[in-house]
Amino acid sequence: MEKAWVYILECSDGSYYTGLSRDLETRLAHHQSGRASKYTRTRLPVKMIYVQECLTIKEAYRSERRIKQLPRKKKEALVRGEYSLLQL
Repeated sequence: MEKAWVYILECSDGSYYTGLSRDLETRLAHHQSGRASKYTRTRLPVKMIYVQECLTIKEAYRSERRIKQLPRKKKEALVRGEYSLLQL
């Protein structure tokens, strides 16, 4: 099995971007250089504020989908580790 990571970036405009990767360091470098996504390209620099390790890419996709559906307040609770506020 190949591990994957789900992550949340905070963009320069204060917005959040959620994504996943099998190579987290390279993916962050791509975001920082404007080569990873249209969304983050216009909101540089970005800062990684949350990372979740997953055992499989399938698990990472499911987690990414759930996180993307969360309202901002719940994403902030996730970043702070306040899991009781999430009810995922």
